[in-house]
Amino acid sequence: SKSLTDEENLKLFGKCNNPNGHGHNYKARLLISLLFSPQIDPVSGMVINLTDLKEYMQEAIMEPLDHKNLDEDVPYFAEVVSTTENVAVFIWENLKKLLPVGTLYKVKVHETDQNVVVYKGEEAISE
Repeated sequence: SKSLTDEENLKLFGKCNNPNGHGHNYKARLLISLLFSPQIDPVSGMVINLTDLKEYMQEAIMEPLDHKNLDEDVPYFAEVVSTTENVAVFIWENLKKLLPVGTLYKVKVHETDQNVVVYKGEEAISE
């Protein structure tokens, strides 16, 4: 965090505190809602076309984040600490702009097998 001293960053972030950055291979899972979304299309049998969903994921997640130094290459993280929680918020906000209203239920981001964040709009839950 740019708002903390080197000592405070070390205490708060431990081994993830590195002035030159460090990497993760995040996994993101999206859950699409049947509860609030439009009905299942009787022709396709889908709430949302999977080809369209892949395109939305490419635009909202892969293009801005894949093979990037979040702190250096992604403008959103210039002022926001690049924690897994904030990565989940970033993904949510980007997808929400593209998906039909009421379709996105939650975003689940795995930093590691043990560090998983679930974000459901304004309600965030760590699992």
